[in-house]
Amino acid sequence: MNRNDERVIKGMGRQQTLRESHLQQGDRLGWKSGFGTEGAREALGIVQPLAGFLTTATCLGSGEEVDVGSWGMPLIEPEVAVRLVTDLGPGASAEDGARAIGAVAASIELVDLGSIESVEDILAGNIFHRHVIIGEFFEVEPDSLPEVRVRVTANDSEGPWNDPREVIGDLGQVVASLADQVDLAGDSFKAGDVVITGAAVPPAPLGPGESYLVETGNGSSVAVKTGSND
Repeated sequence: MNRNDERVIKGMGRQQTLRESHLQQGDRLGWKSGFGTEGAREALGIVQPLAGFLTTATCLGSGEEVDVGSWGMPLIEPEVAVRLVTDLGPGASAEDGARAIGAVAASIELVDLGSIESVEDILAGNIFHRHVIIGEFFEVEPDSLPEVRVRVTANDSEGPWNDPREVIGDLGQVVASLADQVDLAGDSFKAGDVVITGAAVPPAPLGPGESYLVETGNGSSVAVKTGSND
């Protein structure tokens, strides 16, 4: 498990310092998953997704415009956000993770991808996180989580409905895997926390003058646009 990986232990310890500084600028929001696909995990030599944090300091409203012109490698990640109804700690099963999920929403994470050579450094920098946008939550039962679908409209081009399990796996397992690690940063999953579960479709490069809409099949949606260079 990641919690036994010395790189993760050191990285989460350093991440705790960054999180404390962000909590001086905003309120607790929750947690994020990173590098959750099988290929990404293999590339980093990890067995679970990496865990990062979310605060309101980096939370944007749907439809806001973001200037990414100064970023090194901006990416957009359409994601499924879940809201927890129970606490969850290390050692939780996928079934425990699913039972902890009480609501689902569409979400977007904006990241500025950097070097992936060091797992410790990736975690210390909160997995390249820059902003998160979260849609309206709708209640969900654990047994209906496999029915969650995501659709992305990129620059007015509507895409198909996608099953996030094909990219990131079971949502309950994602939540349980992250809960297994956050105590390394001095905290734990709490009821009311929001968790963005990783890119439900492959991340896309984000340039100036673009617009994205992300929807989930339960009616939640979020949008973002980027400013032009003009």
